[in-house]
Amino acid sequence: MAGHSKWANIKHKKEKQDSKKGQIFTKHARAIAVAAKEGGADPEMNAKLKDAILKAKMENMPNDNIERAVKKGSGEMQGQNFEEITYEGYGPGGAAVIVFALTDNKNRTAADVRHIFDKNKGNLGTTGCVSYLFTKKGQLFVSAEATDEETLLNLALENGADDVLTSEEGYEVLTKEADFTAVYDAFMQEGISILEAQVAMVPASETVIEGDNVKRFEKMLDMFSENDDVQEIWHNGIYDEE
Repeated sequence: MAGHSKWANIKHKKEKQDSKKGQIFTKHARAIAVAAKEGGADPEMNAKLKDAILKAKMENMPNDNIERAVKKGSGEMQGQNFEEITYEGYGPGGAAVIVFALTDNKNRTAADVRHIFDKNKGNLGTTGCVSYLFTKKGQLFVSAEATDEETLLNLALENGADDVLTSEEGYEVLTKEADFTAVYDAFMQEGISILEAQVAMVPASETVIEGDNVKRFEKMLDMFSENDDVQEIWHNGIYDEE
């Protein structure tokens, strides 16, 4: 794609996360606890919990931390109560942005999210203002070195994938939300290394960001990532990697 690629986003995110493992583990623990509270402690019967645990394991979160978070969510251990909130808005340059948060203080989180949008010349919008531009899908990234295209394509489609997008960096596999786990498990059984896997809000179209707005957009994403309450940021912005 002629812009800031998803692959660059993955690299950027990994670098940030590697430097702040403690904060990342805390965010994963929240997500696991909330999922366990909502749907029970068995990940095989709770797709949301299975996805949350998968994300945590991909960040090398220790199993003891994961088990403790599940117990807190299921009521076996005392823990804080968090609720899910989704914010929508526009970043600098007009890109659509969705911010997903888990918080124990809605007023604090709303103020923080609004501040981050405003500080970087973006705008916090109303519910539904940009979500119609996105579809929830399973999304897996595999580097070009991990396997050959034919093997990956056959394995993905045999296990329910909707599409495989190929680039110089590797493969982006898209699935329906319900088929995400089957495709992930198939890759794991074949020993195919996965760079990133998640159920994500995937944009149907992209917005090109130019000039000074590129740095503002990057700063905005960094500020959201550094906020303890923010779990995920999805957007449709692309720009020149130079």
